[in-house]
Amino acid sequence: MRERNRVKDVMKAIMSELQQTNSEKILLSWVRNSTRPYDEVNVLNFTTSWTDGLAFNGLLHRHRPDLFSWEKVTRLSPLERLDHAFSIAKKHLGIEKLLDPEDVAVPLPDKKSILMYLTSLFEVLPHEVTLDDIHEVETLPRRYKGACEDIPFTKQQGLDEPYRDSGPETPSLVTEVEMDLDSYQVALEDVLTWLLMAEDTFQEQDDISDDVEDVKQQFATHEAFMMELTAHQSSVGNVLQAGNQLIAQGDLSVEEENEIQEQMTLLNSRWEALRLESMDRQSRLHEVLMDLQRKQLDQLSDWLTVTEERIRKMDTKSYGDDFETFKKQIEEHKKLQNDLETEQVKVNSLTHMVVIVDENSGEGATVALETQLQKLGERWAAVCRWTEEHWSKLQEVLILWQKLLEEQCLLRIWLKEKEDSLSKVQRSNFKDQNELSVNVRRLASLKEELGMKKQTFDHLHELAQDVVLIIGSSKASQKLKTDMEDLAQKWDELVHLLEDYTNQVTESVTNFGVKQVSRKVITETVTVTEHSSIHLIKQELPPPPPPRKRQMSLDAEEKKIFTIK
Repeated sequence: MRERNRVKDVMKAIMSELQQTNSEKILLSWVRNSTRPYDEVNVLNFTTSWTDGLAFNGLLHRHRPDLFSWEKVTRLSPLERLDHAFSIAKKHLGIEKLLDPEDVAVPLPDKKSILMYLTSLFEVLPHEVTLDDIHEVETLPRRYKGACEDIPFTKQQGLDEPYRDSGPETPSLVTEVEMDLDSYQVALEDVLTWLLMAEDTFQEQDDISDDVEDVKQQFATHEAFMMELTAHQSSVGNVLQAGNQLIAQGDLSVEEENEIQEQMTLLNSRWEALRLESMDRQSRLHEVLMDLQRKQLDQLSDWLTVTEERIRKMDTKSYGDDFETFKKQIEEHKKLQNDLETEQVKVNSLTHMVVIVDENSGEGATVALETQLQKLGERWAAVCRWTEEHWSKLQEVLILWQKLLEEQCLLRIWLKEKEDSLSKVQRSNFKDQNELSVNVRRLASLKEELGMKKQTFDHLHELAQDVVLIIGSSKASQKLKTDMEDLAQKWDELVHLLEDYTNQVTESVTNFGVKQVSRKVITETVTVTEHSSIHLIKQELPPPPPPRKRQMSLDAEEKKIFTIK
């Protein structure tokens, strides 16, 4: 009575407009009104509603939201939440820790202690209670009022342990508060309602799939269902214990006692059936999932073995006998890349592999599985790394080789054009001085173009060396050397032909009858032109420069092939 009188004294000033009522109802009304915005909190009494710590924290957060984050509190364990609330109240509100978290986080905490602590909170926090709030408390179901809020709870068992009926004797955890039949019936109806819904949920689950991703989802769904069973297991135990308590009190008629016995038998049998079926499905899901995942690992291992052999063969190949063969190698590599992208989907699935350790397999099986995954991961990484590096090499060769072929083609066309232009130059039987001058200028122009093209030929020579260096001593390398030798020969032929034409024109000038002064000018032009030709031939067409450092050393025969004559 001391606690109740204290509650009345504290609330007397602010509740004068209300009719005299039970102080516990006022306190409960205040708590419910304060915690209404929090979906996780539903305070119905001064015992079991406070065990998870959410109600204490909700009460503090509603009036002092600046002190902490509600989201963080919801992620804590019950003991952590209780300790958090008591610490916050002491630090910021000056309320001593009248409660220990370990004493509250029990099936049935002490009601008087909680009342005393809530009264302390009521003194320092804002409080507004209306008659409507009190009326709401008065209309709560009977099971939440009076002695029923002190219904004892049994120690929660694991789902793998069947609930054992303790018989009509009063369990050790039963308090001195007596159980009434109405409260028992309400609690029984609630538990049976939930149990029927749980049975429906279980029956609605699909048959176990043969697709690994589907089974993973089914496993996660059933795991959540099993957690729900665990959360409600204590409720089933409480009803069974309440029934035993009613029978032990000896206030029931024979008919009522028999009815309760039948109800308890029905509840226990249906709960046990659901528990066993759920555990069986969990076991089968585990077995199927692990089997499918092992098959995935085996398939990946086989695929890697085939791919590694495929890579070994590709790595030992030369770059082909010609450019067309080389392009086929690029297409082959693209197929490998596509295969890797397809396999990547399966590899991603293995990165989210579900590993369950059970009593039968133990940690050894888990370690072996992790080791297998690690080795497969290393092999996969090596395959991906080689594929990327080899693709870079192929691209480098492709760019250089393609550029070389294009420039070789352009040089051939240019040499042919100049050869045709040279064939049109008149070398004798000139009609007059003007005709002679025109043809002399043609020769001079051709010689000048040839000198300018010398730089292009040198660049082509270096490019050919680069390609040969990369592709190695294959038939393709020999083909490139032959092509360059052919171009060098055509170049020499054009140079010699130009020199021959220059000599013929010089001779024609000597034999051509013109005025002395004019003849002298033409002769000087031809002589200078001839000298330029000789200079171009002898000075501007030297052997190619020595190979650069990054190029391979060429033997004497190769140097001979690539030397511009």
